[in-house]
Order: sequence, then C-alpha cells, then structure tokens
Amino acid sequence: MLERVWDRYLSEQDRAYSELAPAPRKGMGSRPALLLVDLYRGAFGDEPEPLLESVRLWPSSCGLAGWDALPSIQRLLGEARQLGIPVIHVSSSEAMPGWRSEFPRGGQRVMDDAERQRQRRQYEIIEDVAPIDGEAVLGKTGPSAFFGTPLAALLTQLRVDTIVVAGETTSGCVRATVVDGRSHRFRVLVPEPCVFDRQEAPHALNLYDMDQKYADVLSLDEVLGYLRTVGSEPA
Repeated sequence: MLERVWDRYLSEQDRAYSELAPAPRKGMGSRPALLLVDLYRGAFGDEPEPLLESVRLWPSSCGLAGWDALPSIQRLLGEARQLGIPVIHVSSSEAMPGWRSEFPRGGQRVMDDAERQRQRRQYEIIEDVAPIDGEAVLGKTGPSAFFGTPLAALLTQLRVDTIVVAGETTSGCVRATVVDGRSHRFRVLVPEPCVFDRQEAPHALNLYDMDQKYADVLSLDEVLGYLRTVGSEPA
C-alpha cells in the first residue's frame, strides 16, 4: 500500500514527522476473531443513495460509502467463515436509550408512521452480512463494542489474541472499539476497505491516527493472507 487514503490530508510537517518517526507495527497473533461493528440498516438505508439524499430518511446513513465497502466486508466475512475464524457481530442495544439519544441529528421532532417504522428497523443487521448459527451477536450501549457488553470475556474464552475490526463509522464506533481493543491488550487489525464513514476527512485521518497508535491499518489482501495462514493451523 504505497499510497494511503490519508496522504492528501497530511501537512508537510505531518509527513516529515511520519518519516522521522514511522508508526511501529503492532503485529499479529495466532488466534484472530473478526468483529463486525454496526452494520445495521440505519447506516445503509434501504438502497444505495448519495449521502445528502440518504440522510433525509436515514439520519445515521453513511450514504454510498457503506454500499461501496460492502463487497469488501462480504469477502472478508466469507473467508473468515470458511477458515473457521470466530465472527462476532455488534449492533446498538435496543434495551436502553442510545448514547446519542439526547442529541438526535436534526433535533427533536414529531415522527410520522413511516419514520417510526424506520426507527424500529435501524439497528437490524443488514441481510448482506447477517449472522449465521454459531456467531455471537452483542448489543452495545456506547460507541465501543466493549462498552456494556461481554465482548472482552468472550474473546478471552475463545483465547483470541488479535481482533480484525470492520464496519462503521471509522471516526466513531470503529475507532472507539479499536482503542478499547488495544487497551485490553489485543492486537488490532483494520482492513482499510472494510471500514467506512459518512465524511471523507474524518475517515482518512482517523485511519491514520489508529495506524500511528493503536492498530495496523492494512489492505484487505494483507489481512486475508494473514487469516489464511493462521486459519489453516490446528486450534
């Protein structure tokens, strides 16, 4: 990956610093799990639409960025399943108010029946990457997949040492999950084409920052190559 998504957002000083003090590689363990974060209906809408159109009906939509990332996420998920890598799905919990419920996008307003229907479906994981039997589905109560969930305990039980994080948003729930994952001392990999955001600059610069500090941000082929190596080994 010679050209990185964040390159065009870096100042000359940023570039000079990156050359002077290259980001250390955090490495990969031998027992990975795939963590899919917030691949729910509200992030996509019902059909591909540009962001400024999609958010009219789905305020949390990421527009075409989500749909563009979907084939890469499906490829990653399909290979993980084939290799027997544990897959964990995370969505927002319906059991308690969301962490942004006091500050809704667009402010407080009276909803019509159609909007109430969409709200009821917003946290449903989309069919394209829906869980299958044997895959854990966790409902989180904050941005991080670790907050208010038994994720850390589950990963410990599975003897996982490396988490591969895909989903949305790069600058929000993905980043929070990556930071908490590293705080729990897991190795963290982020396949660049498998995460997305509704805004381009935060997407790129949060990838840069995560790669500098908490994770290895890699190409999808690099991550798949790693999974094939460890997935073929006996447990």
